[in-house]
Amino acid sequence: MPASAMKVRRVAVLADSDTRWKWGALTAKRLLSAEPDASDIHLDGYLLRGRATPTARQLTEVGVRADSLREVTAVEFLRAMAAEGAVGAGESGAGESGADGSGAGESGADAGGAKPYDVLVLALVGGGVQAMLHGLKRVWEGRERRPVVVTGYVGVVYEKLADGLLLRHGADLVLANSRQDADRFRAVYEGVGADASAVTEVALPFLDGAAYAGEREPYTVVFAAQPSVPERREERAYLLDRLVRHARLHPDREVLLKLRSRPGEHTTHIEELPYQKLARKTGLPPNLRLVYGHMGEVLDRTDLLVTVSSTAALEALHRRIPTVILTDLGVREVLGNHHFVGSGCLASWDQLDAGHRPVPDAEWVARQGVATGGPSSGAGSYATAFDTARARVAELLAVPGGLPSLTPYYTPATAPGYLPGILARHHLGPDGTPLPGAPAGDKDPGAARRIVRRAARGAYRHGVQRVAPVIRRMGEL
Repeated sequence: MPASAMKVRRVAVLADSDTRWKWGALTAKRLLSAEPDASDIHLDGYLLRGRATPTARQLTEVGVRADSLREVTAVEFLRAMAAEGAVGAGESGAGESGADGSGAGESGADAGGAKPYDVLVLALVGGGVQAMLHGLKRVWEGRERRPVVVTGYVGVVYEKLADGLLLRHGADLVLANSRQDADRFRAVYEGVGADASAVTEVALPFLDGAAYAGEREPYTVVFAAQPSVPERREERAYLLDRLVRHARLHPDREVLLKLRSRPGEHTTHIEELPYQKLARKTGLPPNLRLVYGHMGEVLDRTDLLVTVSSTAALEALHRRIPTVILTDLGVREVLGNHHFVGSGCLASWDQLDAGHRPVPDAEWVARQGVATGGPSSGAGSYATAFDTARARVAELLAVPGGLPSLTPYYTPATAPGYLPGILARHHLGPDGTPLPGAPAGDKDPGAARRIVRRAARGAYRHGVQRVAPVIRRMGEL
């Protein structure tokens, strides 16, 4: 079919970190097509300005391309949706950032014309989702049609279950990455008397890659680090020490410390004590290296994946790579490894040093939305994981007269002591309208705005990573 005759489906993603951008963009494409690389999908990306706004390097590492990509404040995003009627980023400045963060982006107006978005994915923390739901409800008042609004989680949900879910209530689809999560999500909504029909079971959209074919030379052990788990210095130092000891105990192995971000960068969580800083004070053996890059590419050469509770464990299990969830620091909710109780993957460094290899429980793995037979086998129904959600989106898009107004569970009447504060963090009033004096970057000269933004972000990150920890330690003296 000629490109001019092709029906282009348009989707927008608003994300606040590199990991959520990856989840949101891949999810958006899977919601509109069984072929993630379908040429008839136009993707506009919006990056919410904040402490975790991804850098160009992080965007490149994620490896998800967009037709346009723009950094915005919450108010700017809502203004774009209001001004264009959810038509795309046609306003001035929409092409500020390229799809790879290089500044080579195109405007949404040029890229997509005047066709409204079919789907909007909110890939944000719970408070951000709630603020956008109220803001969008306000700006779309009186609209004949609006996009299908989708939200969910980027990985394992191991804390703040009720809080996070209720903050996401009001979206047309609240995606659950597994059967277990879908059951839990519905139970929470039904337990407070909220409509649970939006909960839709899918799977993590980035479970791909070749199935593990057996040990290679050299045998490679990968420790998947997490920015905030564990949080305490002594616990992070302990994990690094055990990794070093394992490398020295097995000099024939390649041992990799897989890091999420470089110093000065942030992901979903703040990392106050990067492993890079600890490693500089530790003599690393020659067979232990720090690595970055796409997790899937690292897993391509992994024989044993070790972590505390990273979502990388689910990626490894999906590919049938031997996977270990560490128990050295206990099995605790604060660590998130309690989520893996029953998985068969719990073990300690002592056991690993002695040659132990856990065998995952097939039933537990299947309930996590992971294909127990590997990506190529079709087992675990991963190949059809998005079929129900895709059908639901199509059904909503076909609703005569368009979709009704968004109806979040939290309102000024149901949560008068909670909701206003959440909205105010994004410079919105209790009714979802921008507060007086809300940041409006689109009114600043473009070059000056970018310079000031980079400087401010650098100063903020320096304060978070360097100054704040020192102040806290002084307070503990």
